[in-house]
Amino acid sequence: MDFLKAEIEKKRKLLESVKSEDQGSKKRKYIRRSDLEKKREQQYLSDQAELERKREEKHREKNKTLLLLAEQEKAEKSASDSEVQKEEDDGSDTFNISPDEVVRRLRAKGQPIRLFGESDKDRKTRLRAIELIEERTEGQRNDFMRTLEEMDTNLDLEALKKQQDVAESRTSKKKKPTEDSALDNTPISIELLEKDPDKLYILIYTFLKRLIREWEQEMNNRPDHVKRSMQGKLAAATQKQTDEYMQPFFRTLKKKSIEPDVLARVTEITHYMQKREYMTANDAYLRLSIGNAPWPIGVTMVGIHERSAREKIFSAQVAHVLNDESTRKWIQSIKRLMTFCQSKYPPEDNSQLMG
Repeated sequence: MDFLKAEIEKKRKLLESVKSEDQGSKKRKYIRRSDLEKKREQQYLSDQAELERKREEKHREKNKTLLLLAEQEKAEKSASDSEVQKEEDDGSDTFNISPDEVVRRLRAKGQPIRLFGESDKDRKTRLRAIELIEERTEGQRNDFMRTLEEMDTNLDLEALKKQQDVAESRTSKKKKPTEDSALDNTPISIELLEKDPDKLYILIYTFLKRLIREWEQEMNNRPDHVKRSMQGKLAAATQKQTDEYMQPFFRTLKKKSIEPDVLARVTEITHYMQKREYMTANDAYLRLSIGNAPWPIGVTMVGIHERSAREKIFSAQVAHVLNDESTRKWIQSIKRLMTFCQSKYPPEDNSQLMG
């Protein structure tokens, strides 16, 4: 009812305004529709002009508010930057690792352990910056997707190379390269850890390199339709990624700078892989990647006395997979090599198959 009354009142005012403007002419009892439409159009234009004016005022107020907020945010940012700088000057550091761990990580990444005039705090900051860059540019999924995208290009190049080799073989007789023989059977003995560790580095390097090369040859010997299938591309990308991830580990083997407990676990893995005891090799892999340290659930220190079995929790039992990104990658690659070796050289006893 209120809406109807408002409309009636609006019509009445409109008619009165039209009648009042009709001065100087004879008063008549009717109003022309053209006059009414003209008045309505004028009213509409005036209403639109008012709305536009209010809209502009609101826009100016909004811009003014945004400008004030930007100035306030800038002031807060400068204040927070000054606080961060003050904390850095005070020597506070949230990246708390031991100096020995800093040295180990820098060596694993092929970086100098200390620059000229560099303090321990500066060295930690440099290590943290390197690790952050690796996390952003060397993510596992990004690496795999990039490798997978390169498969089509590599397949086209491989087909072109085969055509070129066929053309060259017609003009000149080339001696075919001899295929690699079976897996290198040089035994990797666990006793070499104490007797001759230097020889152990060479044997592990040769064994794993040979596995990667055989895996690559198996990928290349597949039919072309298998290579171009999605499953074939995924398998080739996995092999290529494994080869890339193992390179830091191979450099460490050449430098002979692997930690003793890590070397012991890798020795066990390769030893049992050669004996085709893959279940036992998998147990050694789990000790390498996860560790066998007991989880200290509950209170472990009460008063001045230690609880029982507290002495079993020490650094040698802590897993190495969480140390840094490059270590995690080559440990994962060793698991892939174990799977390939099991498929190529299956055990005589099925109970030794990994799950």
